[in-house]
Amino acid sequence: MSVKTKLKLLVPLKLKVYLKKVYRHYLIKLVGRKHAKLLIKVKRKDKIKVAFFLINQSVWKYEQVYRLMENDPRFKPIVVVCPYIIFGEDVMKHDMDAAYDSFKSKGYNVIKSFDSATGKWIDVKKTIQPDIVFFTNPHKLTKDKYYINNWKDTLTCYVPYAFMTPDTYADQFNQSFHNLVWKAFYETAIHKEIAEEYADNKGDNVIVTGYPGCDIFLDKNYMATDVWKLKDREIKRIIWAPHHLMEEGSKCSNFLDYYDFMFLIAKKYSGKIQIAFKPHPLVKPKLYKMAGWGKERTELYYNQWAQLSNGQLEEGEYADLFLTSDALIHDSGSFITEYIMTGHPSLFMISNEHVMKGWNRYGDQALSVHYHSRTKDEVISFIDNVVIANKDPMYSARNKFLQEIAYPPNNKTASENIFDYLTSVV
Repeated sequence: MSVKTKLKLLVPLKLKVYLKKVYRHYLIKLVGRKHAKLLIKVKRKDKIKVAFFLINQSVWKYEQVYRLMENDPRFKPIVVVCPYIIFGEDVMKHDMDAAYDSFKSKGYNVIKSFDSATGKWIDVKKTIQPDIVFFTNPHKLTKDKYYINNWKDTLTCYVPYAFMTPDTYADQFNQSFHNLVWKAFYETAIHKEIAEEYADNKGDNVIVTGYPGCDIFLDKNYMATDVWKLKDREIKRIIWAPHHLMEEGSKCSNFLDYYDFMFLIAKKYSGKIQIAFKPHPLVKPKLYKMAGWGKERTELYYNQWAQLSNGQLEEGEYADLFLTSDALIHDSGSFITEYIMTGHPSLFMISNEHVMKGWNRYGDQALSVHYHSRTKDEVISFIDNVVIANKDPMYSARNKFLQEIAYPPNNKTASENIFDYLTSVV
């Protein structure tokens, strides 16, 4: 045992906690002073390089922010596809390749952080030298060189990967990440209040802009592509979007109890409805490793949805899917606000009563304007009455909630608010 390890064991736990807290506050102030100096330097530049660190393309929320920068001669944006290291090298490489190909096809200036020619990971600080870095996730899901700890000497920004609704305050508002980013662009005034209450920096770096992931649902000029298999609009379009917390955490996912039921419902209501299976991207890799499932059974199940005459599999972007749908059935906190921005009704499936106690004060209000189900009969009732019969008594409540709480400020989109803020300070 090393001397350093021995000394650590001698330090009382309470003292360790206290010293860690003191150090974090010191680091917050130190980084804040660095940001102030960096801002002065960046303001003097004719061209500002902005790197967007992408870990998982399913949580990309910067489309319009990127495009606004792309069309401004002062900014030079680039997307850097970073490794998602949680599920092993094979999944990591597949996801990076898929993200790169997808973004390249859409005209983004994009690179992979892994240089296949040299077999080495790119040092973004040397190759790109960004003035501003946008992160897409606060959690330690990637290599150190693409995480906040390596970017304390850069102006860094963050937009939450989802409209934050759970009461996991330390996890979603007070990690070192949240305290060390230069600016955090949050969804609503309620989210800023939560940061002021729970974050060590008292939310000093928070700017309320609205949520850019919802901008496309509010864009009246956007023409959504009809991605549904059956084009007959008399056949109702329902999205089923199960979460990935099947055996851990809050166990909010209903997938293991409903995977057969939802498939049978699609068959039973053939000619009346079609269902798009839109699982959380982590459902598949978790099923691969789950007893009783595995890769072969998982792939077979997913393919059954893809081949069903009135069903389809959706694993990528979902804006067009949402906009051209009639209803959502789900148990995902991230979709609670995003979907109702479309104006369509949503059913939240409650897997256990503990789930209903796990929301922050914004989440409680957002969930109150949803339909709820605890049984399979209540799911059927939602399909029969709300979707097929077009009876939507929650419509007025949803609209009031959106107008008073959820819509972005300044009569602008969230992306415009973010861009306007940056151009005003740099």
